[in-house]
Amino acid sequence: MSLHDTLRRAVRLATAAALALGLSACLRPLYGPTASGAPLADVLAAVQVEPVSVQAGQERLSHYLRSELVYDLNGSGQPHPKRYKLIVTAYGGLSLPLTDSTTGRADSVTVNGAATYVLSLLDGGKIVTTGRAVGSTAYDRNPQRFASVRAARDAEIRLGKLLAEQIKIRLASVLATNPTP
Repeated sequence: MSLHDTLRRAVRLATAAALALGLSACLRPLYGPTASGAPLADVLAAVQVEPVSVQAGQERLSHYLRSELVYDLNGSGQPHPKRYKLIVTAYGGLSLPLTDSTTGRADSVTVNGAATYVLSLLDGGKIVTTGRAVGSTAYDRNPQRFASVRAARDAEIRLGKLLAEQIKIRLASVLATNPTP
């Protein structure tokens, strides 16, 4: 290895170290203090979750999604003054990807869902953020009817948790970096 190659490698290493050091100040832990200085848990607890709007027949998804959002945003059980309002509209559907060729019956079902949300100040004046969360879960059908019904319900619960988690993470990232009154 020549002196020129060694110097080139040293310059590249120094450049990479300088970039890493410079960019390290740009990163902030998501669950640390927010831009306003308040703990993120308190800011998330200040979100009032409105009942989730769904199409007829999707009421269970509405219930599970709202319950998960309320728990994820304020799992302490303590009342907090509300500053934000979260309005969620959810959509769900089924797809039957696998069918048994001998019986013609679906062996597996995929539960698809999407939720659009709007976070605004409690008075509804200023919209803080909007977005959409998408997810899917699957379950196997069983010849026993109760087992299939329970598996379908468990899939709806998992879908509600998945959508709520996506919404919480997106709200946390916005509320951690944007100080709003």
